[in-house]
Amino acid sequence: MVSPQARREQVRLVCERGVSQRRACGLLGVPRSTLSYRLRLPAKDAPTLAAMRRLSAQYPRYGARRIRIFLRREGDEMRINRARRLWRQAGLTLPRKRPKRRVAASRPRPLPPMAANHVWAYDFVFDACANGQQLKCLTVVDEFTHESLAIDVAGSIRSARVIEVLTRLMSVHGAPIYLRSDNGPEFVSHAILKWVSEARIETALIDPGKPWQNGTNESFNGKFRDECLSVEWFRTRREAKVIIEAWRQHYNAVRPHSSLGYLTPHEFKQHHPPIQDHPPRAIPQE
Repeated sequence: MVSPQARREQVRLVCERGVSQRRACGLLGVPRSTLSYRLRLPAKDAPTLAAMRRLSAQYPRYGARRIRIFLRREGDEMRINRARRLWRQAGLTLPRKRPKRRVAASRPRPLPPMAANHVWAYDFVFDACANGQQLKCLTVVDEFTHESLAIDVAGSIRSARVIEVLTRLMSVHGAPIYLRSDNGPEFVSHAILKWVSEARIETALIDPGKPWQNGTNESFNGKFRDECLSVEWFRTRREAKVIIEAWRQHYNAVRPHSSLGYLTPHEFKQHHPPIQDHPPRAIPQE
């Protein structure tokens, strides 16, 4: 099917060869009124397109779906099909990600968390500043609400500092039932194992070489790198701490999450308060 714009272009090309406009329209079967028609949608959509470009520049890793949520918050309600059409019309795109290789697993996946504070997952993300200072970021995520509980930034983080961060989080949010992590030396040290035993917290260590068993935290780390570390330019470690903490607050309170029905983690947590004193339950490993 040929679009009206393409038909008008065909008539223009024929007219350039010396054929009259009336004759060209008759040969191509195009009504003459089509040539004088001016699309009114661009003027109507101009404010929305400008808002999309502004939000895309502010959040370069967000696509049409999340930009639509921000427009809805500003009072511009639209369906997803219109949002995608305007996204293409504005010439906005997202860089393609390289597909990840997945290994098929025959054994069952770990059971999902049942409420907030049921399972916390933690891991490390590494980066560097412009001045050469190394960044080691300890990320702690609630697997049920997807809330980023903490991103501790330092040059070196050992088990003592991990315990300090977890103790501070427990004083604010309460203690989790399980802590899920990989088998890094900071997570399997004698100090950590002794501390979790005294705190009556169960550990859920993933199998070596299977990071997908810690999928919630791995997914968060990917967003953290994609939307913050790869976008920002840190001159010093102190500046990195400020910017990363601001991004964490935005992630929890502003960024819509598709897995949470496009609610923020804070909004989702308000509707799903943590359950108290639920008995320990073994999390099956793959």
